[in-house]
Amino acid sequence: PHAPQQDGAADPSHTHLPTDLPGTDSGGSPLSGPPVPAAQGSGVRFDRPEEPEEYPLQAPDPRLAAEAGAPDESGAVCVACRAGRVDSDGYCENCGHAQPRERDHMEQESGAVAAVSDRGLRHHRNEDAFALGTAALPDGSAAVVAIVCDGVSSATRPDEASQAASRAARECLLAALPRGTHPQQAMHEAIVAAAHAVNSLAEEPSSAREHSPHQNAPACTLVGAVVTAGLLVVGWVGDSRAYWVPLDRTAPPARLTEDDSWAAQMVAAGLMSEAEAYADERAHAITGWLGADAYELEPHTASFKPDRPGVVVVCTDGLWNYAETAEEMAGVLPLDAAVRPLHSAQVLVGHAIDGGGHDNVTVAVLPFPTPPQGAGSA
Repeated sequence: PHAPQQDGAADPSHTHLPTDLPGTDSGGSPLSGPPVPAAQGSGVRFDRPEEPEEYPLQAPDPRLAAEAGAPDESGAVCVACRAGRVDSDGYCENCGHAQPRERDHMEQESGAVAAVSDRGLRHHRNEDAFALGTAALPDGSAAVVAIVCDGVSSATRPDEASQAASRAARECLLAALPRGTHPQQAMHEAIVAAAHAVNSLAEEPSSAREHSPHQNAPACTLVGAVVTAGLLVVGWVGDSRAYWVPLDRTAPPARLTEDDSWAAQMVAAGLMSEAEAYADERAHAITGWLGADAYELEPHTASFKPDRPGVVVVCTDGLWNYAETAEEMAGVLPLDAAVRPLHSAQVLVGHAIDGGGHDNVTVAVLPFPTPPQGAGSA
């Protein structure tokens, strides 16, 4: 069909020209001619308000929240929008922001002992774990316990391994010490119990192994300390360490453990100096660990009777990589560590984070001798 002919004498509909709109020329002067308002019904508005650069997150609809029922027991609220609830997958139901994991940063103070663990700046999760406790010895005095574990990243589920080992070791110690078991023997038994706990993680369904047939069994290192009124006991497997720092900083500090590592073997065999061995790229290859694929479980234990008060620092290599020698560790540890163990653990973790935070960082601080029961940190 043919379009109907329009009368050329009639008024054409208003047309917007570029010069009709307000603006400036290349010299910055206003364009000539006043702006013409838009014709009514044209579908274009020029009075639109300026849009903000950022849009505020909308709070959840209270009606939807009421329909969903009461919040879960954890009562988790999004760290980004502070309004939405966190679902079971760890994401905000309002803004979709992924939430930090509970283990990304952990702090605990139990009587005279305190510990801090942090994911660090490079790892996507925290594979370290710690466990603290206090037990009453048969004579009524107190024994303070700290266990620190470092998951082996090349193994499967290293975070589960470290958590299982630390908890098993602590429970074993807290059960054995009140019965009168010597702390050094109790530490040995605790390491064996931790190894069994990690080994049990390898007993997974065959379907799970089909998805990751080339991964090693769950594994971790362990270092622990038991402090009483007159005895200090340490135990370890792997390259996590324990240090002794006297309160009198004019007295020499000491490292109480020897690494199960390639570097330590080279030094022990006289093939390399300690500086040369730890500068080698193979330095941190461990030769001992807890796990179903460990060559042989060899728990190391040692007992000491310090003749002066001090502090025991129990840590993973995420810390001692930034304070390797006993002198360096003593230089970083605050002078009031014996009375403020939690603050001191925070300072040590901060030192590793400031140094680069290339690994997970975990440290426990125990004063020696252990204070009387009921005397916490200031």
